Amino acid sequence: MSGFSRRTLFGNAATLGMAAGSLDALDAAEQKSLKPDAPQRKLKAIFAGGHPGDPEYGCGGTIARYSDTGHDVILLYLNRGDWGFLEKPLGSSRADRVAEAQNACRILKARPLFAGQLNGKAVVDRQHADEMQKLLEAEKPDVLFTQWPIDNHADHRATFALVYEAWLRMGKRAALYFYEVSNGEDTLMFAPTHYVDITATQARKHDACYAHASQSPDRYYEMQSQVMLFRGLESGYKYAEGYIRHVHSPADVLPIGS
Repeated sequence: MSGFSRRTLFGNAATLGMAAGSLDALDAAEQKSLKPDAPQRKLKAIFAGGHPGDPEYGCGGTIARYSDTGHDVILLYLNRGDWGFLEKPLGSSRADRVAEAQNACRILKARPLFAGQLNGKAVVDRQHADEMQKLLEAEKPDVLFTQWPIDNHADHRATFALVYEAWLRMGKRAALYFYEVSNGEDTLMFAPTHYVDITATQARKHDACYAHASQSPDRYYEMQSQVMLFRGLESGYKYAEGYIRHVHSPADVLPIGS
């Protein structure tokens, strides 16, 4: 067996060093490619939910992060929380729910927008798909958030169906993400692909959720707190919100880091 000369040994070491450096560079490039693209311009982000409170509970920390960095944020509610002419017995009125939504939006520095359907009576048909498309086209969103299709609440599933149909019709121009709310009770089988650190904005999320005073925030925020903590454990933050990004989204524009 031939031996190694001193020159050969140092030559091999240099080669290995160059290879290791190349691998480190490739690894850094790969890691960079896995990070969302930092928005370079003012974006319009729309968070769609079946009821006043849904976007706040599912995405309140992320909403605050967008608005705090100067982006235009809209909370799109499928309904105003009312049952039409017949209000829910002992329930809150339409005026109460709208006022709560407006207050929550002020806290998050967002703008409310209502699609005009009725609580518990969401309709998914061509007419309402056309109306949702018209509404979204008028706003020209850069990024859309909607509810996860596997959800126990029919209004949540309707929100997904109408927003998703509009997104397809609009040529998939906006980035599209799905979010969770009341995980385990409403949202099921949700496995995030992306996370947003909301440690610095969790308090604002709390206040926006509690703005919906008629909707038992003690109960629902406690449930959502468990989700925020768990998503934080998964992603390495104290508190986080998890999202599933549609694979056909044209860009990844989530706020990242702390």
